Amino acid sequence: MAMAATDIERLIKDAFPDAIVVIEDLAGDGDHYSARVTSQAFAGKSRVQQHQMVYSALKGQMGGVLHALALETSLPK
Repeated sequence: MAMAATDIERLIKDAFPDAIVVIEDLAGDGDHYSARVTSQAFAGKSRVQQHQMVYSALKGQMGGVLHALALETSLPK
């Protein structure tokens, strides 16, 4: 079962209301996505911590319904 890009975006925006989220379906199969997430919530956090925050926002969907997510996080400019 695949996960819709809109569901991924909603989960991330629920956790980071200020976030700018750009989701791309890499394979057209609803299973392999890239996500660019920009949020002030990442201030003072390492890249690993930022990614952990996003994975946490996905509420256990990674590795299950959501097979693969290439993740890029950043602070607003």
